[in-house]
Amino acid sequence: MSTIAQTNRKELFGHPVGLFILFFTEMWERFSYYGMRGILTLYIAASATAIDPGLGWTNKDAIWLYGWYTMLVYVASIPGGWIADKFLGQKKTVLIGGILLCLGHGVLAIPQDWAFFTGLILIILGVGGLKPNISTMVGGLYKEGDIRRDSGFTIFYIGINVGAFLASISVGLVAYYYGWHYGFGLAGIGMLLGQIVFMWGQKFLKGVGEFTGGENVTEAEKAAAKRPLNKIEKDRVIVLLISFLIVVVFWGAFEQAGGLMNLYTDAKVDRTIGLSWLQEIPAAVFQSLNAGYIIIFGTLVGGFWITVKKKGKEASSLFKMAVGTIIMGLGYVFMMFASQEASAEVFGKAAMIWIFLAYLFHTIGELCTSPVALSFITKLAPLKYASIMMGVYFAATGFGNKLAGNIGESAQLEPFEGTMIVEKQEVIPFMSKDTIEVKNNKNKVVKVYDYPINLDKNFSIKSNVYLQDGNLVFNQFESNKDLNKLFKLSTGEESNTSELKETLKENKATAENPYHANLIFEKDPDAAKQIENVGDGKNYGVSFVLEEEQSEQEYRTFMYLTIFTVAFGLLVILFLKKLKKLTHGAEDNERKLKDVQDNEPYELEENV
Repeated sequence: MSTIAQTNRKELFGHPVGLFILFFTEMWERFSYYGMRGILTLYIAASATAIDPGLGWTNKDAIWLYGWYTMLVYVASIPGGWIADKFLGQKKTVLIGGILLCLGHGVLAIPQDWAFFTGLILIILGVGGLKPNISTMVGGLYKEGDIRRDSGFTIFYIGINVGAFLASISVGLVAYYYGWHYGFGLAGIGMLLGQIVFMWGQKFLKGVGEFTGGENVTEAEKAAAKRPLNKIEKDRVIVLLISFLIVVVFWGAFEQAGGLMNLYTDAKVDRTIGLSWLQEIPAAVFQSLNAGYIIIFGTLVGGFWITVKKKGKEASSLFKMAVGTIIMGLGYVFMMFASQEASAEVFGKAAMIWIFLAYLFHTIGELCTSPVALSFITKLAPLKYASIMMGVYFAATGFGNKLAGNIGESAQLEPFEGTMIVEKQEVIPFMSKDTIEVKNNKNKVVKVYDYPINLDKNFSIKSNVYLQDGNLVFNQFESNKDLNKLFKLSTGEESNTSELKETLKENKATAENPYHANLIFEKDPDAAKQIENVGDGKNYGVSFVLEEEQSEQEYRTFMYLTIFTVAFGLLVILFLKKLKKLTHGAEDNERKLKDVQDNEPYELEENV
């Protein structure tokens, strides 16, 4: 991280102009990332035979892919940081990463399976090059000990969330009205704008992010790149690595937002608002809450910690991160309330207020943790390993994302599966006609009023489920019409029918006190592609989970997330003094500089 030309650097609102170039670059990059992220699991889990087809995967598999993708996005920061430190410098690596991101989002807009996975790979590589290095460049705008560094990162962090806020609403609505791939395409336009801003603003970033092995660095920086680490630097690296454990735990809980909480909002939250142009809020739009709260509360939370520090109370980075983890964990208490409300009645749904409150607590926790962690790294990381340590931080974030995926997977039960065994005339009495969007022979979307099965579309039947004389009984919910004749459950080694019977037996599910399931009938995607098969009512599979078991599993997941994150945050606070010793007063220098700034504000600003 180069510090050339830090003196006499042009300023805007008390900060280097370069901060705002990086602000807008990252804002549009995050617009593209969070826009795509907001609809990713919904697209993966969407039916492959819908009017706007998704991949047709189960919720469990959708979260599995989401976990791997978000992990790799951040783990790629390690080679991205290494390439910057050893070969290109942060600035050039950010430029290349941005180009890869533009290509990735562009490819993702193509409605083909190969394009989807190719686009994800390009985005992983692009974020790996851009994300750690642009954050390191923010730190490079400030001198060591400059108290403006934390507020600079907070401003930068607000830029991230302006992009995320705009993306979650606009991309979510575009995907809802026009289709998944239009949503992906809009996200790509955001990345293109970010790349243009970065290339235009190079004149404000001179001396920042240059390759430390090149000619544009000082002799002191060249020497720092060659000499071995001293005792203080080694201790600071140790405390950084320990702080990364906090990062893994924090993001492992926080990143349920794009996976489990996204799918839960889609299925279990009453999103109805009844507007003529928008009957219900698309689930993806709720992803904007986190970013919106950050824009509202970002400076307030930052100001709170500055006030605490001025009063001489505990306000170290590690303390803030621990408190943030606790606050974020408490947000899952509201998800427990949501789960209880949804479970209070059969096929019930929770009120939107619980989602608003959960995201509020998650956001306050994030503001105490994430921007602080970024600044903490730039304070403690040795110059020669600046980008690598930032890369390790984002890798820790990636491992947290993978942990989040594993947790989200565990909250989703494996569905029971079967096959429809009757002609469509026998199943039509169990469904109703509806207005359905289909593509005509001219590939235009038109509305047709018909039974879903006549158009090869999915349909569902709500069912009571119980055991009678050792046999499974499925009756239509409310009408009690027999559903056993419509389908048969899978048999063989992979069948989990015996597990279904055991669960019903253990919970004493009877005709008077049944369990419940929403039976999803879906036509095989390959059969649906054959024109001659249209509307024949054949090749339909059936899948379902027991509503009571799924609700209980979700409730347990939210409860365990609360307990573990709060306990971990308290454990960090318990060992806080020992951890602070390893920093060797890195943040004490900041306090001393603040005293100077209070006495000589003009002179200090002039030297930055």
